[in-house]
Amino acid sequence: MSRFGAVGATTSSGDAPLTLSPAPPRTLGRWDTAGLWGSLGISLLLPVAATYVVLFDRSLSVTIGAIVVGAVIGSVLLGLGAAAGAREGVPAMVLMRGLLGRRTSFLPTAFNLVQCVGWAAFEVWIIAEAASRALDAPRWPFVLGAGAMATLMALRPLGAVRVLARYAVWAALAAIVYLYIQVLSEPLPAVTEGGAGSFWTAADIVIALPVSWFPLAADYTRHVRRGRDAFVGATAGYGAATIALFTLGALALVAYGRGGLDVVDALLAVPLGLLAVLVLLVVEVDEAFANIYSTAVSAQNVVARLDRRVLAVLVGVLATGLALMADLVAYEPFLFLIGAVFVPLLGVFVVAYWLLPRGRWDVSDTAPARPALLLAWATGFGAYQLTLPTFFPGPGGGWTSWWAARQADLGIDPANGWSASLVSLAVAAALTTLVCLPGGLSARRRARSPVAQSEALR
Repeated sequence: MSRFGAVGATTSSGDAPLTLSPAPPRTLGRWDTAGLWGSLGISLLLPVAATYVVLFDRSLSVTIGAIVVGAVIGSVLLGLGAAAGAREGVPAMVLMRGLLGRRTSFLPTAFNLVQCVGWAAFEVWIIAEAASRALDAPRWPFVLGAGAMATLMALRPLGAVRVLARYAVWAALAAIVYLYIQVLSEPLPAVTEGGAGSFWTAADIVIALPVSWFPLAADYTRHVRRGRDAFVGATAGYGAATIALFTLGALALVAYGRGGLDVVDALLAVPLGLLAVLVLLVVEVDEAFANIYSTAVSAQNVVARLDRRVLAVLVGVLATGLALMADLVAYEPFLFLIGAVFVPLLGVFVVAYWLLPRGRWDVSDTAPARPALLLAWATGFGAYQLTLPTFFPGPGGGWTSWWAARQADLGIDPANGWSASLVSLAVAAALTTLVCLPGGLSARRRARSPVAQSEALR
């Protein structure tokens, strides 16, 4: 039901199409996909976020258990979105046409544009900040260097993917193994402080990381030959990286935190830790690249003829400028809020997409609106905020206080210890099932009918 994928319309270079209409080359296999998602999962943000995953006064094994559970849940959900991209051969925001209709898909596209630009700038800033601390040098040259490298990678995305899958991920793996050896050589005292209040709030933070890639996943997996390869590669690659990096951060905090060090300082404190962290910082550029490229591809859902190369350069310049001038720490809560928007959308998508038989997902320019699924998405978002309101300091504090008041109205304990992601996913998925199950079962019966099967053979 798609108009995309005209034969012979791919780019002569074999890289990603310049506009939306040509068919994407299917050049990636399972190992390429696993390498790509393993590389994207290797980020200093994960061990830094481990500060909020360590459970106070609990065995370290409980924290690691929460990391594993959260990584498995989040990466499987990511894999389902990645598999849909490979099956349909279209970018992530174009997939949303089948869910919400063509024009209504502009709503998640707008959210994703803001999110991708913000995260691209934040990743460039993180790289520059960590490099500046590690080398005791000014931050701005690293901002310019990281921004330029990420933008150049976005001009030849499939070439960048191959480099990441075949080389960068192995360099990062060597650095991670070395850091593990050094951290585990230290005594691990009992955990006396931590940022997580319960097992499920710890798991919730881990779930959020792979789920945050759902609005970008199909931008890359549309180039994968088979949906199964996309699912296995994304799930295994990102899941393994998530477990490894969160666990490394938790171990480093326990081993070195008693000296008042944060995670980055703890990793720098190990012998040759500077070299290992610098390797991870170089690999970190792939996160900024992915967000720059996906911003360009998402914009093509609105205007299909836009050249992704021009868009990538414009987005790269904007992200680099924001990393130089903006207070990105203050912008971080807004990025978390947009992330909370996409959690229930993933629940709606997974149910709606996988209920239908293959070939029935409409991503054409005439895809009809489905307002009932908008309601399921909005209700899931409300459930997320009622479970754990996104925290805004300062001027944005009114958002947090409004949802806290609704918690009080409904008798919800602010320290409930629930996973906001799982609550949101469950609510959105349940409502979507009520809306889509009758039609999905009917479509599957029609697809299995002798008439439909004879038509398919013609």
